[in-house]
Amino acid sequence: MSAAPRRNPRFPMRLVQLQGSSGSGAYEQGVPASLLRPQTPLRRAYAERAKPLPPAGLGMDSVEVRRRMVERLRQGGAKNETVLAAMAALPRHHFLDAALVTQAYEDTSLPIGHAQTISKPSIVARMLELLFDGARARELGHLGHVLEIGTGCGYQAALLAQLARFVISMERIKPLHVKARATMDGVACGHLRLVFGDGMLGHPPNAPYDTIIAAAGGDALPQAWLEQLALGGRLVVPMSQPGAQRQALVVIDRTETGIRKSLHEAVNFVPLKSGLVG
Repeated sequence: MSAAPRRNPRFPMRLVQLQGSSGSGAYEQGVPASLLRPQTPLRRAYAERAKPLPPAGLGMDSVEVRRRMVERLRQGGAKNETVLAAMAALPRHHFLDAALVTQAYEDTSLPIGHAQTISKPSIVARMLELLFDGARARELGHLGHVLEIGTGCGYQAALLAQLARFVISMERIKPLHVKARATMDGVACGHLRLVFGDGMLGHPPNAPYDTIIAAAGGDALPQAWLEQLALGGRLVVPMSQPGAQRQALVVIDRTETGIRKSLHEAVNFVPLKSGLVG
């Protein structure tokens, strides 16, 4: 039996030009143009593949990673379970550049640009714990109305937002302020306000504050902070100590009889400065 005659394709064949193509051979048969995209050049494809991706899944996003960090803090002496619960809930790596996220849950300070750092978790936990020991915080069961000096990357501000009724966080370096605002878009912080301003002047429009915390240390305490601290309120700040090469955490309480000051452990923070940096 002879073979069936071979049929030639009907003409004209439908040709659809690839979007963004202009050279010969840039056509597909019978494919809508809306479904076609120009091919990524090989060199660019390799470059994009080499870009570091933010950790996901069971890496930095894992609740277990944060739980282990908190357990280490607890073993190191942290006792306030409200503070530890907030730190367990907040992804610290979210506030760091991609190159540093693998160190996010180590007990170390890390650079955030502009000669500033994010404090190590044990120091953050300690300062928040000291705040909770204040008379007003004990009365309220939370940190109340808070002023933070030095937003930085926004990590501590986001923690404060979980622990207080309302938070004003000030940053004098505009690029850090702008970046922190962008970072907060992915974090639930409904009662946190970020302010670009000179923290040494405090923020009079929302004073007085039940809690004031500073993320930079100087030789003297700004008078504005004392004036804006509420009765029963507490201020925690790193300060240089006479004759010492390092700073120490200083706690200031406003009582009915005046100001009470207490000195705590040695720390090392960036210097407290005045003025705005654009």
